[in-house]
Amino acid sequence: MSVTKQYLEKGKHISSVVEQQESMIQEVAKLFAQSILNGRMVHLFGSGHSRMMVEEMWPRYGSFPGFNPIVELSLSFHNMVVGANGQRQAMFLENVTGFAARILRNFDTSTHDTALIVSSSGCNVVPIEMAEEFQKRKIKVVALVSKLHLEGSTSKKADGKKLIDFADYVLDTGAPLGDAMIYLDGLDSPVAPGSTLGGVLLINCLKAEIAKILHESGKSPKVLSSGKIVGEQRAIDLFESAYDEHAHLMAKLYENVGNPKKA
Repeated sequence: MSVTKQYLEKGKHISSVVEQQESMIQEVAKLFAQSILNGRMVHLFGSGHSRMMVEEMWPRYGSFPGFNPIVELSLSFHNMVVGANGQRQAMFLENVTGFAARILRNFDTSTHDTALIVSSSGCNVVPIEMAEEFQKRKIKVVALVSKLHLEGSTSKKADGKKLIDFADYVLDTGAPLGDAMIYLDGLDSPVAPGSTLGGVLLINCLKAEIAKILHESGKSPKVLSSGKIVGEQRAIDLFESAYDEHAHLMAKLYENVGNPKKA
């Protein structure tokens, strides 16, 4: 069997793992949709390549406001690889305790908010502490992990706890331990990871389920759409109104930063 066919077969397995989580996907979608219906946001966080799942949710074609994409460039800017802003620094910072709390210090959150934390291993310090900080704020947390990779990995947090220890719900990408899925004769390291494939499937299933709930609740989402589908002017109007809505939602996260919470 060619390596392409091998990967596609393993991709089918990942798809089946996602399919088996349909009821959990729907439950999480209800949780996230309620935040948006309450005029609040779903916070999204991923360091390293998990950043891709954040960007897959919002903003891009077929997506809509209601999500706060927290992307820390020092943890996720890979283009330089080495030198200034290189990968070594990003991987080091990903395990600096206290960093997550400093990031969240920028936001005035509410118990009506929810959060999605993406980490394939669920074992790096910053994503774990991000979930922990959200739970301290009484915000429900959903972890998107690769279950087999998480179970076979050791936490880098001092107390040994992993991301799922601070999650109210857990979604599994279906990727294997080590993530990469294709073994070649004579090469001891597998290639071609699978967590992104499973993660994208989960993100878009969630997105579709959330849109359905919003639409049926009388709050049809402002979806970023192609002019080839909805017409050029309608597409422009949707982009402008979606970005305006996002700005208004983000404003709520800043208006009381640093002010004492009212009893």
